Amino acid sequence: MPHPKGFRSRNDERSLRESRLGEVVDGLLHDPAFARGMPIGQLAARWPDVVGPRLAAESAPVSLDHGVLVVAATTGPWGAQVRFLAEQIRRRAEDAIGAGSVARVHVVVQKNHGKGCSARHPTMADDAGIRAETASGVTPDW
Repeated sequence: MPHPKGFRSRNDERSLRESRLGEVVDGLLHDPAFARGMPIGQLAARWPDVVGPRLAAESAPVSLDHGVLVVAATTGPWGAQVRFLAEQIRRRAEDAIGAGSVARVHVVVQKNHGKGCSARHPTMADDAGIRAETASGVTPDW
């Protein structure tokens, strides 16, 4: 029978003893296979706050491994937008999940990244305070 990634062998003892749900959750959170997914789950939950509602509708955090945050965008132009804002996204992601957790942002274009991208809000990424400036110091009206 195939085994999910990270769960090939179980060393814990199984019992018929009743356990409180909190104890079970605490045990899972201390399991390295579960704990490694917590930061990306927290970031996904706060993604609209990190990048703004419009950019969040067109992108999603996919993974965070060794400080590299992989962000999937729905199209090339949205991927370019994420790349353009990568440093601001990196800083905001660190604010959301902890300092030192995101060293860089890597962008991929993945049309069906599972986010269910729909235009939920007509606003752009700068609604969350992410703003771009041109070389002349003028803020574009996007």
